[in-house]
Formats: sequence, C-alpha cells, structure tokens
Amino acid sequence: MADIQGSYDNLFLAVPNALAAMLDAGDAGGSVAVFVDGEPVVDVWGGYADAARTVPWERDTIVNVWSVTKTMTALCALVLIDRGELDPDAPVARYWPEFAAAGKDKVLVRHLLSHTAGLPDWDGSVEDLYDWPAATARLAARAPRWEPGTAAGYHSLTQGFLVGEVVRRVTGRSVGEFLAEEVTGPLGADFHIGLPAEHDHRVAPAIPPAGRDEDYASSAPGNPAGSEAGNGMRVRDGNSPAWRRAQIPAASGYGNARSVALVQSVLACGGEVNGVRLLSRAGCDRAREEQFDGDDRVLGMPTRWGLGYGLFGSACGWGGWGGSLVMIEPDRRLVVAYVTHQMREPAEDTRGMEIVTAAYEGLQGLPS
Repeated sequence: MADIQGSYDNLFLAVPNALAAMLDAGDAGGSVAVFVDGEPVVDVWGGYADAARTVPWERDTIVNVWSVTKTMTALCALVLIDRGELDPDAPVARYWPEFAAAGKDKVLVRHLLSHTAGLPDWDGSVEDLYDWPAATARLAARAPRWEPGTAAGYHSLTQGFLVGEVVRRVTGRSVGEFLAEEVTGPLGADFHIGLPAEHDHRVAPAIPPAGRDEDYASSAPGNPAGSEAGNGMRVRDGNSPAWRRAQIPAASGYGNARSVALVQSVLACGGEVNGVRLLSRAGCDRAREEQFDGDDRVLGMPTRWGLGYGLFGSACGWGGWGGSLVMIEPDRRLVVAYVTHQMREPAEDTRGMEIVTAAYEGLQGLPS
C-alpha cells in the first residue's frame, strides 16, 4: 500500500485508505482533508509532486484546483452580501455600469453566482484571460445567450471574471487581494488566486490522464467534477507561469486539501472558524438558497445551484477539472476536500466522491 503521510482520527481510517488505493491504482499524488467543527480529523497526503515521480508530495505542496476556485470566489461575494455592501437582487450594472450594454441591464448579481446570466462562453484566447481589463470589457459588451434567470449554463471561465469584477467595483480590490486580506489571511489558509513566484517551487504541475499529453484539453461536458465545459483549456496552459500569476477566479486557485477545507469550514460552522467570524449564520445559509434546479445547457445534465455553490441534497460544494473537489455539509459541520494533480478521464473519475463516501463512514462514529 502507498505510504500516506499526515494525521487522522481512527474513526476516519477509510479516508487515508481511499487515498492510498488511488495512489496504488496509478495516481501520482494528492492530499485529503476532512474538517469537523472547523478542526481537522483527517489531514493526509501522499505520492509525488512530479510526473517523473522523483519529488515527494510534501505537507505544503499545492496544486491548481481548477473550478474548486469558484467556491472561494463565491465566498468572497457572500462576505460582501453579508456586510450589506453587495445586494444579490441588484442589477449588476449598479456596481458595473458598462455591464448594462447589449440588453444586460436586468441581469442580477444572483444570476452571476448561479450560472444563469446567459454568458457562459469565453471566445477569446487563453492569453486574453491574463488581461483583466480586456477580459471584463469583452464580457460587458456581450449579449446574453438566453433571458437571464430563466436557464442555467455552466460559466466555466467567465463566472470568475463576472463575479470578480463586481467584487473589484465594490471594494477596489481584486478577488485575489480580497480573498487574501479578508478570508485566507485571517484564517491562516494557504490558498491563492494569483500565485506569487515565491510559491512556484511548491506547485505540483497537472499531469494529463494516461495516454494523453499536455495538449489534453477541457472539452468534456457532463461531469461537474471533471470538466471545464469545453473552453479549450489545455494542461500546458494551466501549467504555465502566466496562468499561475493571473487571477482567473473561476479556475486558477492554488492550494492543498487542508487550505480548501479550512476556508470552506466557514460555511459548515455557521460563519466562524477558530475564533474568526467571516459570516453570520444567515449569510452562510444564503449559499444553499436554491437559484436553479433543472438541466444545465452547457453541462448537459441536471444541476441545482445555490448562490455560487452546487447543491447536493443538504450539502453544497463543487469540483474541478482533473478531479479536485470540496463538499460542505453544514448540518454536520463537515467539510471534505480532495485535491490532486493527477487527471483522469472525466467519465471515469469517481475519486472525489469515493473520498466523500469514506468521510461519511467516519462521521457515523461521531456523536450527532
């Protein structure tokens, strides 16, 4: 069995065993964290940080978690809503006047968060993603594909710019700056949108699925935990220094399972973790207010959206291209996070849910 580092409560032995099984099955590396009441009951990692399997995965190894980043951006918006600085029922144009162009004057802030704004497509190049003013101006000029609020279509790359520009207009700070100063900094969480070069040595680059090379692209809708919904992102793009430096708040967040679970424990624990309060309880509940329930026009599958989070029964969360995932269960004050750089084909990738299932097994042994 693969060597697993870190610590865990024996009730949750199934979780490190699940990670070990994935490494034994051929994965290069990964990390898993399970937090209950804002405290880690599992914090483990294993394998290697490089495709050649010469560099061990360390406690502070970080990876691009792709669309798990959306949960971080959503949390920033929820903090502003809770403070009364952002109104989810307001037109986006109240904060971003240029956005009213091309018939978007009635698009609401909540439409951006719930993928119902009708702006799912990125028609620029990958390089255009690195120019924030140009990217947001491109989206402000576009007409929606459907009447906003009437349908959902996964905004795989565009959602981060849309929500992020509203955050910037309200606060005068980028999403990455706001996250660092108002969320991850106070919590002591090692998560970054816009990664400084000083952290490059800790990054485990993405590894394409077996039989694929770095031109492997995100073109497989139908699996929310394994698709960037056909926007043509390649592994080599995500592994570039330009991608790491850029703030692409839907897809370029870097962290490990511990940092993801710590931040999202804010939602699981009524807004306060380790004495740091970021949200009221009502502010937390907003994440699970259903905005849409039906077939997603982009993913081609049924989805339920809250304010920035996918809804799954009483839980909320989301996954990213390549397999990383976070699941939040406020009713049990539980967060499960799995991050990896080892991609699998989306249709075959069940790793995140295997980790979640293993965590729920351990949860049964805890007092309700």
